[in-house]
Amino acid sequence: MAGKFVISKGKDGKLYFVLKAGNGETILQSQGYGSQSACENGIDSVRKNSLNGDRFSKETAKDGRFYFTLNATNGQQIGKSQMYKSESGRNNGIVSVAKNAQDAKVETEA
Repeated sequence: MAGKFVISKGKDGKLYFVLKAGNGETILQSQGYGSQSACENGIDSVRKNSLNGDRFSKETAKDGRFYFTLNATNGQQIGKSQMYKSESGRNNGIVSVAKNAQDAKVETEA
């Protein structure tokens, strides 16, 4: 089963997208966008930037869990991962984003 991007409206009225792996697990979540076109541009940015491993920043939270961010060429954060218990889990998440983003369909939730 292929990955997919799902666009939804947040409580703040902004649009957000998540990238879900084929198993339905969320592997990347976006920042808020003011318009549909800006949100879709964010998805295109994920597709482009996830192919470059240098665009991922490997991070450690204060509680010791691991996560990553995906950044555009200008350094702006495009998306953030879930929290992982291990570095290897985080690293597998990065690989999963690069793999799933390329052919993922885009769905909009009501």
